[in-house]
Formats: sequence, structure tokens, C-alpha cells
Amino acid sequence: MTRGAIRRWLLALLLACCAGAAPGAFAQAGQADVPLTFTSAAEEQRFHALVAELRCVMCQNQSLADSNALIARDLRREVLDLMRQGKSNAQIKEFLVARYGQFVLYRPQVRGGTWLLWFGPALLLLIGGVVVARIVRQRGSTATPPDDGQEW
Repeated sequence: MTRGAIRRWLLALLLACCAGAAPGAFAQAGQADVPLTFTSAAEEQRFHALVAELRCVMCQNQSLADSNALIARDLRREVLDLMRQGKSNAQIKEFLVARYGQFVLYRPQVRGGTWLLWFGPALLLLIGGVVVARIVRQRGSTATPPDDGQEW
């Protein structure tokens, strides 16, 4: 095969790969983000308070209220649907925890698996304070020898 034939073959292969990937790549771009509509101001206030307490499972550092990820949009709609089904905030959180784990909560419950998360920083601070106090005591107890004026 000549160089020109190899180049044409590689170009055709590249175009085929791009054409095969294009429908999946642009499928989300066409989806319009239809804003949520609320039936009352109380529902809207409850919704915003609830999604502020829930973490986006994709972004990990943003709440559902702040995230623009597609899964966050879906979860916001799901939360609103659950609210309209008459579920309480606790039931909605339980549903999401069952689905995504304790990670979805910004303030996970204190349990055996989360005690280190809640009390770990205070424990580290306490240990650091004890270490610093011991170092200060050791340095304070060792007396410096008197200066006899001689150079060594």
C-alpha cells in the first residue's frame, strides 16, 4: 500500500469513529433544562432548604441546589416528586441514603461508621495540643548550663 492509500484509510477510520460517537456525545446537549415550577411559596422554600442539605453525588463538593450536573437536575426533580407524593424530609433523605449511601447527606447521622468523621478533627486537635504541651514542658525543664565565659 502506498502512503496515500494508508492516509485515506486512516482518515476513513477516524471519520467512522467520530460519526459513531457523535450521537451519544450530543444527546445531552439537546436536552433543555426546564425550570421547576412550584405550587406554592411554602413548597418552594421547603424544596430549596432540602436540596441545600443534600450533596450532589457526581460533584461531591456541591449541594444539589448548586450543582449543574445532569444527575443533580434529575435528583432535584425526584426530590420535588417525592415532596408532592407527601413524603416528609426525613423520608426523602432515607430514600436517597438507601440509593446513594450516607455520602448524599451533608450532615450524616452519628453512627459507628461516621463517628470518626464527626469527632476526628476534635480528637486530632486534642492530640496535637498534648504533643505541643509535652514539648514545651521538656524544653522548659532542661536548664541551660551557666556560661563560664570560656570558648571551646
